[in-house]
Amino acid sequence: MELTVETLMITTGGSRIALLSEESANLLGVHSSDRIKIKCNGQEMIAIANIAYHFPPNRIGLYEETVEALGVEEGEKVDVELAPLPESLFNIRAKLHGERLREQDLVAIVKDVVERHLSTVEISAFLTALSIHGLSMGETEALSRAMISTGKTLDFGKGPILDKHSVGGIPGDKTSMLIVPIVAAAGFTIPKTSSRAITSPAGTADRVETLCPVDLSIKEIKKVVAKTNGCLVWGGSLELAPADDLFIQVEYPLGIDPMLLPSILSKKKAIGATHVVIDIPTGMGAKIKTRTEAYTLASDFVDLGKRLGLNIQCALTFGEQPLGCGIGPALEAKEALETLMGGGPPDLREKALSLASMLFEMVGVEHPRGMAEDMINSGKAEKKMREIISAQGGNPAVKPEDIPVGPEKAVVRSERAGKVLWLSTNDIVRIAREAGAPKEKGAGVVLHAKLSGDVHKDSVLFEIYAERSSKLASALELAGQLSPIVLSKKPEEKMILDQIPEQGPHEKRFMLDR
Repeated sequence: MELTVETLMITTGGSRIALLSEESANLLGVHSSDRIKIKCNGQEMIAIANIAYHFPPNRIGLYEETVEALGVEEGEKVDVELAPLPESLFNIRAKLHGERLREQDLVAIVKDVVERHLSTVEISAFLTALSIHGLSMGETEALSRAMISTGKTLDFGKGPILDKHSVGGIPGDKTSMLIVPIVAAAGFTIPKTSSRAITSPAGTADRVETLCPVDLSIKEIKKVVAKTNGCLVWGGSLELAPADDLFIQVEYPLGIDPMLLPSILSKKKAIGATHVVIDIPTGMGAKIKTRTEAYTLASDFVDLGKRLGLNIQCALTFGEQPLGCGIGPALEAKEALETLMGGGPPDLREKALSLASMLFEMVGVEHPRGMAEDMINSGKAEKKMREIISAQGGNPAVKPEDIPVGPEKAVVRSERAGKVLWLSTNDIVRIAREAGAPKEKGAGVVLHAKLSGDVHKDSVLFEIYAERSSKLASALELAGQLSPIVLSKKPEEKMILDQIPEQGPHEKRFMLDR
């Protein structure tokens, strides 16, 4: 059927969607969410059909992603026909029944995801099947390789290539902003690609963006790394294992994360890494709750790494409270820069030094801890960070006080004296996001009290920063409802931490950050 293109100024976040009238759909035998094949000027593509009841029968409405992929313009004629079901759909149905998939089955699924041949419902079914039935290590390896092969890869022409990644789960974890300059200052290559926040108050890319641009091309990344040995960039536009970004768009609303292993290691392999430290924050406030769970995950990382040719070591780190004091993009960037300059909170400095030492040890450095400490104490890491900021287009002379934070500020004080017995990371995250983080870079929370710390009556527990007064008021109201910091002079004086049912808001937060 020949139809005339009507370009719709609507984006879908990646899906290729075409709009048909009910009359055209009936003539083609197309139902809503069926695949259609669109041909024009020797090009063809598959799109997901949506049906509109009040749309001209001689036209086809193309969303922006579809227009860009097909290269058509308003008013052009295209041929449209019903497309056959993709092979991968039968593989997804097999996984829904708990069957083990072969390598070629997983390759077909990933290829169809990347080429947008599957609808969101079908991708949801695949991820749900993985969440219910799990993946064998063989399936995980095959899935990882398929994700790598369907995207771009980087080759820096030399080795070793070092990298660090956190599975996430605790707010304030800005260690990558210290580890990259520490490692690069020691003469090793560490091209760090990072994500933006999904459920947290800040991702590494959000933090670094307050200092310099992070949306670099592969060519620009290679130039920065050649000049400085390292980079801190956003990986979302690089098409490294692009299926992962499409899977994450579906995982988030479903509240599931069955792709943790292949998601992380496919991107590490694609960036060219040879030696990787995986940080696994562990504790009741983190994504990984128990040491048993953490040891199992670490073993799987090491096993999958060997299969993919990666040298992996895992660190089980303290995850019972936020790292450092600042939570939110600008506040965390300030704190990272202060730590590189010799100040900063001791827990942030210690964690960064420990993880950097692990990387040095993996590549045969004789005194790894001493080298990591020397990079900070001598000022070499700070100098390197400023070189990276400059190479990425930022101001190398930036000072911590130059980084703008939200002008709206409120202080939450203690109503009694005592010791910090418990601190809810989930509640701190909710307050920081209510204040506007991470979209509003200057928003967030600064903690003044942490676990086991002594607190006097009327002393400051934490500060809330926001860019708008309305956001500050909302965050302050939420803080009053949640009371995220529990005090007691002695543990036995506060044996009940919460009571259910209760009047205040009570929700289980899903964590999904890479």
